[in-house]
Amino acid sequence: MQTDIDPRSLIGRKAFDRLGAKIGTVDEVYLDDATGVPEWAAVRTGLFTRDAFVPLEPSELVDGTLVIPFDRALIRDAPDFGVGRHLSPEQELQLYRHYGLDSAPSAPSGPSAPDRDFGKLAGQEE
Repeated sequence: MQTDIDPRSLIGRKAFDRLGAKIGTVDEVYLDDATGVPEWAAVRTGLFTRDAFVPLEPSELVDGTLVIPFDRALIRDAPDFGVGRHLSPEQELQLYRHYGLDSAPSAPSGPSAPDRDFGKLAGQEE
């Protein structure tokens, strides 16, 4: 996906799977801690359902909608970590594995620092 797009502009956009089936609406965008690049989006899959985390790379912004190159069923079965919180390195690794992405970061060695922020939310100041 384009890295020069304002991640806040993704919020509220419709999201579709690789076959054009509507998944839902982008609820939140998560930034990579080291680079500040948008990495994950939480997509609200329905009025009374949860948000599904989707990778922004290799997703594309097409005609004002987010097209995620995975099947709707895979997206809806993504691990549920809740929204509004930081993603830990372990949670990100689970998401990479779920989507079969090979660019997953290496597994953290040793316990993670509990106060370290990973997967910051776009638009939130520290």
